[in-house]
Amino acid sequence: MKLVKVQYRTLNARQKENFNFQKVSAVLADYGFVTFRLSDDWQGADFIALHISGTVLRVQLKSRLAFYEKYRNKNLYVAFSDGNAWYLYPHDELLEKVLLGTAMGSSVSWQRGGYSFAGLSPAIRELLAPYQISGDTKPVPK
Repeated sequence: MKLVKVQYRTLNARQKENFNFQKVSAVLADYGFVTFRLSDDWQGADFIALHISGTVLRVQLKSRLAFYEKYRNKNLYVAFSDGNAWYLYPHDELLEKVLLGTAMGSSVSWQRGGYSFAGLSPAIRELLAPYQISGDTKPVPK
């Protein structure tokens, strides 16, 4: 059998979610985690990441940097990729930093309960730097 890599852009939404789950699972394995996909969004989580130390993370998988009011106070982590880089951040912790450092809080989207970033500005990349878990580090212009 000859294996042919898929083109991500050709996948449907469900296939992209499956693809991303497998990719982030591989990255988390490097940190000592095993992952368990959930059949529904259990308390906001798409999957559970269990560390060899016994630590359990409830993780929401997104296609880009995003924050939602419905995820507040649920002790959720969010994973997403940007190019070759993967990020894993505690939703509430990063949300507070982003609300303080950007105009997101006054946006119509956030007032309606959620906000996602179509692209990452240098300022946002700087806030995200501590949460990058893999991939090429993109320089933050000074």
